[in-house]
Amino acid sequence: MASYNFKKIIVVPSAKDFVDVILSKTQRKTPTVIHKHYKITRIRQFYMRKVKYTQQNYHDKLTQILNDFPKLDDIHPFYADLINVLYDKDHYKLALGQLNTARHLIDNVARDYVRLLKYGDSLYRCKQLKRAALGRMCTIMKRQGQSLEYLEQVRQHLARLPSIDPNTRTLLLCGFPNVGKSSFLNKVTRADVEVEPYAFTTKSLFIGHMDYRYLRWQVVDTPGILDHPLEERNTIEMQAITALAHLRAAVLYVLDVSEQCGHSIEEQIQLFKNIRPLFSNKPLIIAANKIDIISMDELRDESKEELKKLEAEDVPIIPISTVTEDGIVKLKMEACDRLLAQRVDMKMKGPKVNDVINRLHIAQPTQRDTKARPPFIPEAVKMRKQAMEVESEKKKLLRHKAEEEGDDYILELHKEWMLPEEYKTDIIPEIWMGRNIADFVDPDIESKLLALEEEEKLREEAGFYDDDVSSEDEEMAEIRSLARQIRDKKALIIKARREKSSMNAPQVPRKAKAVKRKSFETEMNSLGIEPTADGHYTQVRGRSRTPVARKRQRVDSTGRATSSMRTPRDESGIRDPEKRKQARDLSKKVQRKMNQHARKGEGDRTILSRKPKHLFTGKRKMGKTDRR
Repeated sequence: MASYNFKKIIVVPSAKDFVDVILSKTQRKTPTVIHKHYKITRIRQFYMRKVKYTQQNYHDKLTQILNDFPKLDDIHPFYADLINVLYDKDHYKLALGQLNTARHLIDNVARDYVRLLKYGDSLYRCKQLKRAALGRMCTIMKRQGQSLEYLEQVRQHLARLPSIDPNTRTLLLCGFPNVGKSSFLNKVTRADVEVEPYAFTTKSLFIGHMDYRYLRWQVVDTPGILDHPLEERNTIEMQAITALAHLRAAVLYVLDVSEQCGHSIEEQIQLFKNIRPLFSNKPLIIAANKIDIISMDELRDESKEELKKLEAEDVPIIPISTVTEDGIVKLKMEACDRLLAQRVDMKMKGPKVNDVINRLHIAQPTQRDTKARPPFIPEAVKMRKQAMEVESEKKKLLRHKAEEEGDDYILELHKEWMLPEEYKTDIIPEIWMGRNIADFVDPDIESKLLALEEEEKLREEAGFYDDDVSSEDEEMAEIRSLARQIRDKKALIIKARREKSSMNAPQVPRKAKAVKRKSFETEMNSLGIEPTADGHYTQVRGRSRTPVARKRQRVDSTGRATSSMRTPRDESGIRDPEKRKQARDLSKKVQRKMNQHARKGEGDRTILSRKPKHLFTGKRKMGKTDRR
């Protein structure tokens, strides 16, 4: 297994939260209503279901936790040793084992109580067995509080570890603290590791990625290693030892030739010799850092002798500087090439290569005559290859200039402005149509404005603008009156159009004509209408009731006179008055029964539940609510 994703491990709750979540889920997901008059088989199944559901939830939750945490025997030895260094392998295994034991205990408790519930003879007995089963399960989980808390801390720390693939192409940085390992990592990758001028700034493993020959590489920065016995090393140093032992990588041992790290070159070489057995079967390169402070030629004779001995043992030494970036590219290329060559050799020695070689055929051209035909390489390709091999001088940045000048350096950002040279020194360059507005500003503009203001003041005092103002007022008054007339006319047109187009427009009532008393009496007499004794014409009907109409007049059951020709509805169905009276009494009885059920009428819905118990049991008093 090459890598492991620690960020997918489920969150481990505390013991109290564990119990609360499980019990709440059981209450929500299982039935909660049971009565004593149910069949005993139904009561048993009710409580057996709760016990089984609680046990299954505990089992699933614990199983997921145990499966998410890495097994030290199944993962890569690098991760296994790293977990042992960070969290203590025995403590880690003990915590997982206790959770596994708790899972089996909960399963046994549920199985025993389900067997007892099969023989429960009453609701009370079944309920007590259910309470005992859930209580014992919760007690088992509460005893695992320390293990759960420890595993949650381990999960949080594992999630913060970098994702390192132990089998991929890797460059491994090691050495004394404060020799420049993190600075080299920042130069060759996009990582942004904290760099400070004191020891043990890097307290854990950091990883960066880079590309070389169209391949993906990872660069691992390890904490500093001090020269003392293995059993006396602390956790930070042991992380570096673990990475050195298990990663298939090219090892870059960073050496501080300026001795600013607090250790001499001889001490750093001695540390290299002590931990060299960890570098067996790994490409090894020594990076002599900080040559910008002291060059290799300025070293002491004793240090030169020690370095020559290492070179004689086929350990290349490449001088570099992470400040001026001298030798960085050369060191990276040398380390990557050596690691690629070693990985190819290992694959060639493996058993799988035979299956591939049998299918490969390498064509070797045969010489057809004695004429020499050397390979043709274009000049552009040669020049580019030489430029890649020889380090090109890096562009001098403002940071480099500031480091050289020190306190005398002045930051001039306007030199980097994307403007023509003649505009860069302007205080506020404002470009319009390719020209600077500041170049067209008249230097005498203030004096000319003052002179113009004085001239205007003299004109006002002389009354130059008086006639214009009066004439303007007269013209504006005439324009306003004309505009008012136009608006009024427009409003009238709109109103007339609306009245004409509207179908429901109210009609204007006609004015009543004044009628004289004498002409009104003459007209009424001509129609044959005579006035009453009081002289009014409103008391007498125009037509008298005919004898036939008087015969058709009827009296209803209440004694009122009706002039309808039809029989009333309550009399048309039943002719017999006694039967009609009985039908009326029966309808009143039916209506009375319906009113007792609080129904408004025949179409109203019935109330199925009479006096629901929970609404009429009165106020609940202090006490338990676990009657279910």
